[in-house]
Amino acid sequence: MTTSRRSLLSRLLRTGALAGAALTVGLACAQAPKPIRLLVGFPPGGGTDAIARTLAEKLKDELGQPVVVENRPGAGGQIAAQALKASAPDGTTLFLTHDHTISILPQVVKNPGYEPARDFVAVGGFATFVNAFAVSGGTPARSFSEYVGWVKASGGGKGAVGIPAPASTPEFLVKLIGQKYQLDLVSAPYRGSAPMMADMLGNQISAGVASVQDFMENHKAGKVRVVGVLGTKRQAAMPDVPTFDEMGLKGFEDLPYYGIYAPTGTPQKFINDFSNALARVVAQPDVREHLTAMGLAVGHMSPQQLATREKAYTEAWTRIIKTSGFVAQ
Repeated sequence: MTTSRRSLLSRLLRTGALAGAALTVGLACAQAPKPIRLLVGFPPGGGTDAIARTLAEKLKDELGQPVVVENRPGAGGQIAAQALKASAPDGTTLFLTHDHTISILPQVVKNPGYEPARDFVAVGGFATFVNAFAVSGGTPARSFSEYVGWVKASGGGKGAVGIPAPASTPEFLVKLIGQKYQLDLVSAPYRGSAPMMADMLGNQISAGVASVQDFMENHKAGKVRVVGVLGTKRQAAMPDVPTFDEMGLKGFEDLPYYGIYAPTGTPQKFINDFSNALARVVAQPDVREHLTAMGLAVGHMSPQQLATREKAYTEAWTRIIKTSGFVAQ
């Protein structure tokens, strides 16, 4: 073989090797799973955001593909819910939320821009929780009865209570608590629990109602004091805090929930696979311990179980909202 022919053959082989390498890279890229966007309707730093990031990190390993938390804060989760509705039902976009966006908002907002029963499908639930009443560090009250006495003595019975979103479960709780204890309490709505907590820590507002997990860290640090929780059982993470059921405020036995939803039309196989991965994640001791420490009662719910809980909770709050006389805005 002449030198020129050997040179030509060498170039052809190199070209073929490069083409093969490029094809291999191209196939690998084509086969790489797309990231799953996990929408959260509240700002970074709040309880729901912290929960989503804990689960996303573990789900990534279980599913073998990236799970990225994407915050779409505003309107009590309404913006994130609208984003879910607008997403392709291909298993790349999910929504992690609690009861407010799914069961409450569609009843208190005339045109929320989505209809859960029509636009979403349940993927899986992972916890229930309770709402709590907390006072800021600058408030002298160390119990709920002391708070009631302090409001009557210093404010003539009038007081402002922070809530994470307008027309939310906490807003109705503020109203019912005020009626029960003969206080003129006004709800002060925020865009999520994080800015509400910032004002409580700065003593800009004396009290707030939100989920236990929103208060847990600062309660343990002594920066705010949880003085009452909803439900029929005291919380394991704060056993000294009485329930409002103990104090005579009845009718809140059906606990709010956390769940993950997909756009209607998402393939059933993806829903089943994701729900099974979620079940494995919440069964991990470190995850269960972490979420329990945040004030959640951890337990996996299948798509069917989550849908059933959602329906029952929505019906319960339909009655409460109707009784309150609230008119959808």
